[in-house]
Amino acid sequence: VYNKVNMLLKSIFYSAEYSKIITDNPAKAINAKGGVPQKEKQALTDEQVSQLLETIKGLPPYVFVMIGIFAGLRREEILALRWDCVHLDSEPPFISVRRAWHSEKNRPVITTKLKTPAAKRDIPIPDNLANCLRIEKEKSISDYVIADKDGQPLSYSQFARIWNYIKIRSTKERTIYKYVNGQAIKKKFKPEPGQRCVNREDIIYSLDFTVTAHQLRHTYITNLIHAGVDPKTVQYLAGHENSKVTMDIYAKAKYNKPEELSAVVNGALKMDD
Repeated sequence: VYNKVNMLLKSIFYSAEYSKIITDNPAKAINAKGGVPQKEKQALTDEQVSQLLETIKGLPPYVFVMIGIFAGLRREEILALRWDCVHLDSEPPFISVRRAWHSEKNRPVITTKLKTPAAKRDIPIPDNLANCLRIEKEKSISDYVIADKDGQPLSYSQFARIWNYIKIRSTKERTIYKYVNGQAIKKKFKPEPGQRCVNREDIIYSLDFTVTAHQLRHTYITNLIHAGVDPKTVQYLAGHENSKVTMDIYAKAKYNKPEELSAVVNGALKMDD
């Protein structure tokens, strides 16, 4: 009963905010499963982005991650992206968001119905992403930028397997099973940074931070805000309905340590002698 009432309240407040009856949604931080506030989303630092890209370069999730970090597309937008919406010969090159992906009974469904009308947008992309996509397009056999071996869009389980290339290389504690005399013994295991996987020597535990698909988009939007891009432009590039959502959710401190903030503060407050 609690969960149903909680979900009803969230729906009422979200509808009121969308209809501009209220300006701030008091239920946005409540988890419908138990009323526990959601954890604050964190953008990746520049160092973490470099470490992530270096770790997965040449692996299946690399292009997905590049698009997420440098174009800010949602997961469903990346998985539905076709080459006809990647304009690499334009100046500047850009991506058109026109389709969305979702999964039904583990089968991919591609639709032109986007999350909101604002999700339809054209996003200029930096040179590093454009070059990455040119290389990928040359060897692609599919109409889709991210596709399976038969050129079809990914199912949910296929995407999960691709993302596992990232998860398995993290130093996050995990449960492993060791078999002794045919009996499975469960134990906790936390890899050390730089340690190699015992069963797969090609796998090095090099990511000492957690990465989610949405975190890539979060990082893109945060970087735009901290680069001084005006909120309305960030709103458009993010595909948000209004800039308040953009600023409330994403305008968090990118760095919070004195050694990280020193250059920012000195640059902002510098005065000529």
